[in-house]
Amino acid sequence: TIAAESPRNALEAFNELGGDVIVKSIFGSRGVGMTRVNDPEVAIRVFNTLALYHHVIYIQEFIPHGASDIRAFVLGDRVIASMRRVGGGWKTNVARGATPTPCDLPEDYEGLAVRAARLVGCEMAGVDILEGPDGPLVVEINSQPGWRGLQSTTKVDIAREIAGFIVGKASRLSRKEG
Repeated sequence: TIAAESPRNALEAFNELGGDVIVKSIFGSRGVGMTRVNDPEVAIRVFNTLALYHHVIYIQEFIPHGASDIRAFVLGDRVIASMRRVGGGWKTNVARGATPTPCDLPEDYEGLAVRAARLVGCEMAGVDILEGPDGPLVVEINSQPGWRGLQSTTKVDIAREIAGFIVGKASRLSRKEG
């Protein structure tokens, strides 16, 4: 992943990342505005347009992953639920039409998701994992993850888990201060 502020730097990043990238907004959600670019002429037009509107140009290497990814919902130091999102192409956001399906997360994926959330300081996070040719890769850590699709695939009451986590944390803090 590379963030650039100028079209020239973005084009350098495009080439450095292999000429097949995903361009996305750093303040987007639900897959809105993500686009795959694999043509240098299209890339420079996209980068110039984003620069015109003073956007940071956020570029990720495209990782071949079929038409699915995994969302792990991390709360504190554990994954409370996970799902596989199956789409019709490279975009696998449920909001863009992907189907959420149950997924028993392998232990090493759980560890990867928890470490990723901890690394960026998120106690609650939706961690998106692609299964690429070189193994699992974290491509996004969402600090305000939606869970409607995930809730449809699990018996875990996600809202109750979040509330319990917050109440427990507040109790521990008040005992420390008291």
